[in-house]
Amino acid sequence: MAKVSQSLQQKLQQRLSPQQIQVVRLLEIPLVQLEQRIKKELEENPTLEEGGGESVEVGEETAPTDYGDEHPEEQEVSLSGGEDEFSVDDYLPDDEFDLAYREPAYGGSDTEEYETPLVNAVTFRDQLLEQLGYLRISDDERRLAEYIIGNLDADGYLRRPLAALRDDLLLLQGDDVPLRALESALRRVQELEPAGIGAQSLQECLLLQLRGQNSEVATNARHILAQCYQRFVQKHYQRIQEELHLSPESLRAALDYISKLNPKPGDMGDSGHLNDAQTIIPDFILGIDERTGELMLSLHGENMPELHISAEYRRMLQDYAARRKHSSASEREAAHFVKQKIDAAQWFIDALNQRNRTLMSVMQAIVDYQHDYLLDGDMRKLRPLILKDIANVTGLDISTVSRVVSSKYVQTPFGILPLKDFFSEGIQNQDGDTISTRKIKAAMLAVIAKEDKQSPLTDDQIVEALRAQGFTLARRTVAKYREQLNIPMARLRREMVVS
Repeated sequence: MAKVSQSLQQKLQQRLSPQQIQVVRLLEIPLVQLEQRIKKELEENPTLEEGGGESVEVGEETAPTDYGDEHPEEQEVSLSGGEDEFSVDDYLPDDEFDLAYREPAYGGSDTEEYETPLVNAVTFRDQLLEQLGYLRISDDERRLAEYIIGNLDADGYLRRPLAALRDDLLLLQGDDVPLRALESALRRVQELEPAGIGAQSLQECLLLQLRGQNSEVATNARHILAQCYQRFVQKHYQRIQEELHLSPESLRAALDYISKLNPKPGDMGDSGHLNDAQTIIPDFILGIDERTGELMLSLHGENMPELHISAEYRRMLQDYAARRKHSSASEREAAHFVKQKIDAAQWFIDALNQRNRTLMSVMQAIVDYQHDYLLDGDMRKLRPLILKDIANVTGLDISTVSRVVSSKYVQTPFGILPLKDFFSEGIQNQDGDTISTRKIKAAMLAVIAKEDKQSPLTDDQIVEALRAQGFTLARRTVAKYREQLNIPMARLRREMVVS
């Protein structure tokens, strides 16, 4: 029992090093965010510089500096000039010390520089607040309207009940607001553009967009949504036609009009977060050698700056070392500050280097595993693959592989693909071969695409169609895959037929 307790105690005492934490955080972010992270580090750490120089490129075989062993972080720095003071000599210019970070893009130096597109950081909430400023309303109503705008979801809906917002105002601000005041403020928000903003349901969103439109087709569309919404959702068009006494042409025109309305008025390329509006930039470049026909993999890092430790700050430490015995307390404190910043800079460079090695190790394992598929993009050649398979090949932890795969993309000869697309579970076909579930889903999509839209295939019929292609699946499995592909059931796929 004592041994068990001792073992548990020792396990709890384990800690990640600062560099390990750096690497974990850097592994999780895609290329665009990495560029922003490097820029931030350059702004915060004066000892870290970008640009060329006498630094060693990442691609060269350079032994990593065991910085933590030479300068343990727990070492206390004496300001008295005694023997326990840190050694400045360790921070002077050295061929192994000044590692640079820069990963060349595929194609080498002749590759045309890739310019990251600018992103408009203005959110739809900012636009709503600007419009609100032009309305002639009271200060109290404006304050409540601003609060409602702040509670809108990314698609522009207000999914929290007004009663809940009222309780929040009472608890957080001590403001007992009447419910009718919130209702009035919500109506003000719903007057703003785009139409449908601030709706509390899809039905209300569509009706708000039809507000003020008096044409015959708009009126019919409004009656359908207001009086026959459930039948509209279930596509019972014949019943709608009978209940509203519409001709087939009028019904068809009204349904077409509704289909052109925007179900997500807040989705304007910006969900309130900058990252959602960014253009996808691949983290890897995968090309095919024209001479050998082999796949060539590289990190996409054309815009990555070269990073190295500032020579100026190293000279500062050198000057301090020359007059260390006669230095003042303020000079020793300044030297200690420079030491800490150089430590942080070196840790950051090493973390970037390790990030690149880890990314390349994982991606190369994926390329080797999915080699046939990556040559031409034929979905039939995609092999079943799970994170554990790559972890076994690379010797990395599954969580590390997961961090690499998450939010990362690769540019292939047949388009830009997320790394998660290379992973899928597998099932056995009639011959006993393991088939990727993505391949099965692709076959299912092809079957549904060819179906009679007036009489769509049921799940049982899809099962039979896939069995004819050599895929043996249960009906519930087909239903699960169909839901994963966001394909509605047969009744809801039926196209309108009116007489």
